Amino acid sequence: MSEWRKVLAEVDAGTERIVATVAGLGEEELRAPSALPGWTRGHVATHIARNADSLWNLLEWARTGEEIPQYPSLDARNADLEAGAGRPARVLADDVRATAERFSAQAEALPEEAWQAPVRAMPGWSHPAWFTVYRRWHEVEAHHVDLAAGYGPADWPVTYVEWALTCTLADLEGLPEGLRGGLAGYKLVATDTGDTADLGDAAEIAGGGRALLAWLSGRSEGEGLITRPEGLLPAPPPWPHAPSGF
Repeated sequence: MSEWRKVLAEVDAGTERIVATVAGLGEEELRAPSALPGWTRGHVATHIARNADSLWNLLEWARTGEEIPQYPSLDARNADLEAGAGRPARVLADDVRATAERFSAQAEALPEEAWQAPVRAMPGWSHPAWFTVYRRWHEVEAHHVDLAAGYGPADWPVTYVEWALTCTLADLEGLPEGLRGGLAGYKLVATDTGDTADLGDAAEIAGGGRALLAWLSGRSEGEGLITRPEGLLPAPPPWPHAPSGF
């Protein structure tokens, strides 16, 4: 928890990069497909903004002690995306910045004792309020890639890769075997950092940590990775995973 202020600064910097990307897109570019199936770039930008609002809700839950769901419902979340996706670039960029600033202000003002308060993610798993800032870091970096507008895993800050890879591998090990998707039975190895996830000893998938994170997060097809014995890469489970440390 002591690191959350540093992480919030990373999140704020990542948000400014997204704002610059969105503001630089033309209207036709914003209506074009993103890297996420069925979503335009306008959908992705809107989601980034509404996610900040949803995580603000969890911090407000921690502050007041009164339960506030991350989103009212999945249908409400999807309706907001559809309603906002067609807005002009300037409006989308302003929305991303304003909602991010609101989230950061809430985090800065949260009483110290509230950071340990349990809150609940939309999928149903619980975590302490401080992890909300880390969840936002995932959203900012991963969805910037999803805009498919020149920002990719190679542009992720080293600090993000180091944290996200370590957590992703630990969380994979914490998943029940039936939820590990095609990774069940594999050992994952980051050849540059030595980080591993031991999901079995039938085969190994190895590569640089950045390449491994990009693939496990669904932001690459697995470029730069190898399997031993040689074969096709399996399909990883949906990411991010429920955190294993709480």
